[in-house]
Amino acid sequence: MGRSLKKGYYVHPKLMKKIKKLLELPLEEREKYPIRTWSRDSMIIPEMVGMVFEVHNGKQFIKVKVTEDKVGHYLGEFAPTRKFIKHGGKLQRALEAKLAKEKSS
Repeated sequence: MGRSLKKGYYVHPKLMKKIKKLLELPLEEREKYPIRTWSRDSMIIPEMVGMVFEVHNGKQFIKVKVTEDKVGHYLGEFAPTRKFIKHGGKLQRALEAKLAKEKSS
């Protein structure tokens, strides 16, 4: 369930401070200085458009370039915390080996 509209958006105060500091720079230079954050629960607001964030996923920082269509989503949505490892066992490996052999020929 999402956050109530009457409460408004949530951006971590320390992150908001960094955003305001970066807003003083010209638009072209905002991409040069990514903001590193652990605040995955912060919402993307219109002031963030054009900025680059490095969002921590528990192991590493994932670069997220904010565009207009990302406004209203959370930063954590763009930095997955789980890595998908494909399904299948012996049959799947045999099929993949066969496909790789056909591809190389």
